[in-house]
Amino acid sequence: MQIDNLFTHTEPPHEGERFDALLRHKNLVVERIVSSSVLASREYVQAQDEWVVLLRGEAVLNVAGESRTLTPGDYLFLPAGVPHTVERTSHGAVWLAVHLHPAPSAASDMTPYPDASGAHRCG
Repeated sequence: MQIDNLFTHTEPPHEGERFDALLRHKNLVVERIVSSSVLASREYVQAQDEWVVLLRGEAVLNVAGESRTLTPGDYLFLPAGVPHTVERTSHGAVWLAVHLHPAPSAASDMTPYPDASGAHRCG
């Protein structure tokens, strides 16, 4: 059994965010997100529920039209279908996100998921 640490390899990208999948199991995905202070505004409306906690840094999220400021230790639940945008982050902000995808259908138990490059993978 391998032991790893959330705070290793947390150098932020020059711009945007890096998504590192830490665990994929059935319809559960746990990822670490490392943010730059240079972000492109992108609204997320996801098919899965998401629980997110800010571990390091500061951030401002817009959730369903309401601006929310987060500091280390703050967390929130984002139900599927709720629009949200990361408006601002401090350089090197580190998050932990837990995604609970809908139960897989009988036709497929693989859910597409974007990797660090933005390409969609199955897992």
